Amino acid sequence: MADINERTHEEAADPRAPPEEAVRQAIELLFFAYRDFTAEPDAILERYGFGRAHHRVVHFVGRHPQMTVGELLDILRITKQSLNRVLGQLVRRGFIIQHRGAQDRRQRLLELTASGRELEQLLSAPQRARVGAAYGKAGAPAVEGFRKVLLGIIADAEDRRRFEPARPRRR
Repeated sequence: MADINERTHEEAADPRAPPEEAVRQAIELLFFAYRDFTAEPDAILERYGFGRAHHRVVHFVGRHPQMTVGELLDILRITKQSLNRVLGQLVRRGFIIQHRGAQDRRQRLLELTASGRELEQLLSAPQRARVGAAYGKAGAPAVEGFRKVLLGIIADAEDRRRFEPARPRRR
């Protein structure tokens, strides 16, 4: 078994690199955290006959009212067919409504209905509580460090830009 202080060739080249075991443990922690982060919403979704794809759609449409189907496809990176199946179910059940774009009538703008907002709140409440409690225990410097780690994991630069602080406009 490798000693936790042993460093790979790549790590030796960069003394700032964390030990291999720390990286492996972080991967495991992400798996366990995601399992527990999704457990309560999964139980709620099951009562509706929905899955995690429904949750993601409800989440992002709730966070970005009037987003287009194309924007949602870009975020979720699923096939149009998969999105249409999930979106169709949410529309038929009255959780999401679609509007035509004012400038481009081919656009479909998505918005949660009152029932959709209730579902979003129901799904996100346990997650907000879990993350809020963890943030409270960790403290502001750890929260900022965690944010930097998550941003570093996100591969797409455009996705990372979504989370940059708003810059003041020059006059």
